[in-house]
Amino acid sequence: MDAQERQARLAALEAEIRQCTRCPLHRSRANAVPGEGSLDAPIIFIGEAPGANEDRLGRPFVGPAGELLETLLERIGLTREDVYITNVVKCRPPGNRDPLPEEIEACKSFLARQVRLVAPDVIVTLGRFAMERWLPNRRITRVHGRGFRFGRCLVVPMFHPAAALRRPEWLPLLEADFDRLPAFVDAVRLGRRQAPGPPSLHVETVEEEKPPPAQLNLFDQGE
Repeated sequence: MDAQERQARLAALEAEIRQCTRCPLHRSRANAVPGEGSLDAPIIFIGEAPGANEDRLGRPFVGPAGELLETLLERIGLTREDVYITNVVKCRPPGNRDPLPEEIEACKSFLARQVRLVAPDVIVTLGRFAMERWLPNRRITRVHGRGFRFGRCLVVPMFHPAAALRRPEWLPLLEADFDRLPAFVDAVRLGRRQAPGPPSLHVETVEEEKPPPAQLNLFDQGE
């Protein structure tokens, strides 16, 4: 599909998310938070769930964690307008508790369609719940900053910025992981031209589990 059609589909999807009543979270939200950013983003950032500021404004990563995310993007010459930012769960869980499995499942096809429409080179998962979509049973303290190839793109798990604010000793690790992102993007693009990527990057190919026939996965072609 051409860029105009992709943009129209993404706008329609975001409108659908704002009106969603698939799980009980819609009863307590002020606003659903679909996501925002560039349709041509080389990187999509996927957090866990909106917080109080995001719920109030209907935008992702607008509180202290968002400020840190913008600072980290500046380190690699990007702004939030250059990337796409969303969450695994699109509505705020009460009291900022962890999202429940049924809430993640309710939003799963939304995330699938966002990833397909943006078609990034690199998916950065921020925090454990986003990472578990691709890398279940892994420990983020062991795999953060590494690239995992799923089909045409890389998944790079990282600490959530909010976690780095709570645990300052993780901030240098998060900064170092961000510093490698441009090389990961280059490696994906070089790989499409069958050229060798930077030897210093750790990239592992992972076979994604195939979902049951009725379940939409993140790279499904259906709408």
